[in-house]
Amino acid sequence: MFHKQKIYFKTFGCRTNVFDTQVMMSNLKDFDITFDEKEAAIVVINSCTVTNGADTTARAYINGLNKLENKPRVVFTGCGVWTKGEGLFDDEKVHSLFGHSEKEKINDLLKNDDRFFEAGDLKHIDDTIISEMIGKSRAFIKIQEGCDFRCSYCIIPFVRGDARAYDESKILEQVSLLASNGFGEFILTGTNIGSYGKNKQDNKDGLAILLKKMSQIRGVRRIRLGSVEPIQITEQFKELLDEPWMSRHMHIALQHTTKEMLNIMNRRNKLNSDLELFEYIASKGYALGTDFIVGHPGETPEIWEKAMQNIKKFPVTHIHGFTYSKRDGTPSATMKGIVPGNIAKQRLHELNKIVYDKNLSFRKEQKYLDVLIEQKKDNKFIGYDQFFNQIEITSKNDLIGDWIRVENYEVNDTINKAVF
Repeated sequence: MFHKQKIYFKTFGCRTNVFDTQVMMSNLKDFDITFDEKEAAIVVINSCTVTNGADTTARAYINGLNKLENKPRVVFTGCGVWTKGEGLFDDEKVHSLFGHSEKEKINDLLKNDDRFFEAGDLKHIDDTIISEMIGKSRAFIKIQEGCDFRCSYCIIPFVRGDARAYDESKILEQVSLLASNGFGEFILTGTNIGSYGKNKQDNKDGLAILLKKMSQIRGVRRIRLGSVEPIQITEQFKELLDEPWMSRHMHIALQHTTKEMLNIMNRRNKLNSDLELFEYIASKGYALGTDFIVGHPGETPEIWEKAMQNIKKFPVTHIHGFTYSKRDGTPSATMKGIVPGNIAKQRLHELNKIVYDKNLSFRKEQKYLDVLIEQKKDNKFIGYDQFFNQIEITSKNDLIGDWIRVENYEVNDTINKAVF
């Protein structure tokens, strides 16, 4: 009797990688998926390469796999293919390797026992329609690939390619299928989702138009966006902010809050218009998250102090703050004015504390929470509300997958709690 080989997927990095892993899983025909790497004959690593540290993490994981008793065949894919892939392959740290554009061919690639290196190209757009998001309560929908921005610290455009949009009909077909299979919350993802529509007669309102069409699909209850750039929030997009299906949380990438650092980083956003935009969206009842790079070369103590004075003015409730990590091959990697690591960590702590206090105040002001319950952990049900704040619920009922409205809840340091 033929036994299919078991494959374990290890995904590093962003939501786009999460979706890409789902694409690979859905294209497997002659293998079984396992969630235990110790029983896997093959481990597929979907890598991140946004920083040198991300490469180091992947390499450490690979070294750990080679110490397992079953010694699985290690196959490497993802963004790291274009930065560290060749070295890993030549040093025989991995058995085989393939790029983003080849992931739909994964079944045939893995049937090949010989070593292979298929980097592919940076112009590909997937055709796969996923019928199920394995292991997920919310559906991730990839709407575009690549980025045309050239921020000085970022390697991603060079490993994902220029911005290109998925076909609208394919996206809507994908959403319809997942909605019919019980998914109610949809999270749009991509390398730079605000550029959607860029290669469709350069329609700057492409994202707003897509959102409106998605909302009309039966079963779509809530749409949440991945990160967008401030300059991509158009007037037509703003008209959607009052729609009931819009998640009351937006993540808008700032990266910094001083004119000096935005120039050094080669960013397109401007401080004053950023603040005006955040205040407007917050006035609509939204929680607002952002990215912030701490300790980038050139960030003097004076600039940092000014940045913190400015961030206090922004109605930010969530922060993805991180200390700058050099990424070889980017302009920032050779810049002067390096900030010592211990100073960067202190600054990150200061930033996080400011936004923590803002988030705590925001959560105390809300009258009710609309929650999708995603999992049960330690006899507590866990989910996220419309503001992308986590809540822990005690209940005698099985709430997994349910949508519930919570009106009485306790605001704790990092999480809300309730009995339902």
